[in-house]
Amino acid sequence: MSLFGTGILKGLGYTLKHFLMTYAEDLKYLGRKSGVAGTARAVRRQNPKARGLVTIEYPKEKAPMPENFRNIPFLVYDTEKKEDKCTSCGICAKVCPPQCIWIVRTEDPVTKRPIPAPKDFYIDSTICMNCGYCAEFCPFDAIKMNLDYELGYYVEDAPDGRMVLNKSMLMKPDTFHAAIHPSDWAVEVEAKAAESAKPAKGAPAAKPAAPAAAAPAAAAPKPAAPPAAKAPGAAAPPGAAKPPGAAKPPGSAAPPGARPPPGAKPPGA
Repeated sequence: MSLFGTGILKGLGYTLKHFLMTYAEDLKYLGRKSGVAGTARAVRRQNPKARGLVTIEYPKEKAPMPENFRNIPFLVYDTEKKEDKCTSCGICAKVCPPQCIWIVRTEDPVTKRPIPAPKDFYIDSTICMNCGYCAEFCPFDAIKMNLDYELGYYVEDAPDGRMVLNKSMLMKPDTFHAAIHPSDWAVEVEAKAAESAKPAKGAPAAKPAAPAAAAPAAAAPKPAAPPAAKAPGAAAPPGAAKPPGAAKPPGSAAPPGARPPPGAKPPGA
């Protein structure tokens, strides 16, 4: 049978043990510099092997947000082209489940035709569910999800008690997107490089490189020289064929059955 109040003493002893472990754990990292104040300590406290105090002392300490964390979206400004990436196509507003996005398109003052650029862009952050559909379906990578969760406003300053963000409040440079989403930014840069490497439509295809000089072709056999004309009266070599129409020697007998040439006298005439 335990004495009354021993459970309270055990609990206080457990709390004191963790309290002392906190300072003992901090001595291991004494003198080490962390990039962001409190970030290294916050990460160390939030792992399964943590010892001592495991509560992040917010706002002195802030846990770093993962890259895929989703909060209120923001618009991306292209610093290279000096223009907005958004073309006010309206796809983000169509796929938004709570319908918290609406866009005002820019119109040409003369023709009154729409210009592919938003005049204003609104997101009602009080009903935004941070699903990320707008960033996923945007064909121009013009809207991304922010990591900033420290949002607040005064009801007196918000119309109808809602915090509606306009274009000037939502616009961020693409360098900001590259800083908080390095993996996503690397994929976009790689895709842009692959797109620029493709030949433009209608442009002639690049000619393949000329092959290396081929080895000199084997010398063609020279045609046989025409037979030299024989001197008159020279005897032909034995067995050589006589040329067609060659004159017969005088006194040679005609072959049997051969007709005499016209005007020739028969023998013995």
